[in-house]
Amino acid sequence: MRIIGLTGNIGSGKSTVASYLASKGAYTLDADKIAHEVILPGEPAYESIVGNFGSSILKSDGLIDRQGLAAIVFADRERLATLEGIIHPAVANRVRELVGQATAPVVIIEAIKLLEAGRLVGLCDEIWVVTADEETMLRRLVDARGMNPDDIRRRMAVQSSQEEKMSRATRVIRNSGTSAELYAQLDEIWDGMTAGSAMATRAGQT
Repeated sequence: MRIIGLTGNIGSGKSTVASYLASKGAYTLDADKIAHEVILPGEPAYESIVGNFGSSILKSDGLIDRQGLAAIVFADRERLATLEGIIHPAVANRVRELVGQATAPVVIIEAIKLLEAGRLVGLCDEIWVVTADEETMLRRLVDARGMNPDDIRRRMAVQSSQEEKMSRATRVIRNSGTSAELYAQLDEIWDGMTAGSAMATRAGQT
């Protein structure tokens, strides 16, 4: 099994990459979705978040208002660090469990804070970083998610730079072009990986 950590800044196209690789047989884990799960009532991070941020972040049904919480933390780096200090360990533990259950030859762990959090990096054999130019990322987020450009820039401001991520990458996937160009790039990478795995298997059988 090869475990790949997949990261990149908001709007770079990580989810598109992960989805395409899943269609080719990879088992993918989305740390962002898992983060949504671990803050549900009864889950590991819920009580700690409410204890730190107060009951005002709760909706009438008792669920944490993720949008309201995001508005708080993306305006205050210290509050963001507090939140991440609660969520990242819970996510890492859940990912570790799921990786242990996986049977696919390639596992993709998609996480926007993969390198910053650090806890997931130790699970990974390789780090892949998806990059795109800022104009492309802004356009994607406005068109696909209807996000406000000012809100996008605030979120970008609290992320590590693409250059910093690239300096730690095993592989860089450039995604400022068309979907066809991205898929061709991924096909080449995947074919190279699977060919190498097949050769290693045959060598081990001789």
